[in-house]
Amino acid sequence: MTTRRHFICLPCRAAYKTLPPADRPCVCRRCGGELIDAGQDLAVPKRRDAAGWRALGAVLNAGITFHSRCCEGPGWRPRHPREIRERLAAARQTGVPVRTALITEDLDALRGQRRS
Repeated sequence: MTTRRHFICLPCRAAYKTLPPADRPCVCRRCGGELIDAGQDLAVPKRRDAAGWRALGAVLNAGITFHSRCCEGPGWRPRHPREIRERLAAARQTGVPVRTALITEDLDALRGQRRS
């Protein structure tokens, strides 16, 4: 069974929920740029929520997507640039990979992690 997924255009702040095309990349209806496959479980910010889109861009550019993971669901994601900055700072301090830092909700738990 194929499910509809969110395809995101960051410059246009546009999201399209559609079936993934099998033979070509998905393109934005506004600008014609290639869309990012963000998965089916993404909570898309409203177009006027500039901070939310900046945070989403940072998450997607780090390679994090929101494809279902069985019963666990999509997991937590930062929704504001302040949360991104906090996690990037914690990643620098602890040596934890940025991808891991961006999906960790609890900053204290993140700071408690140290890469060996």
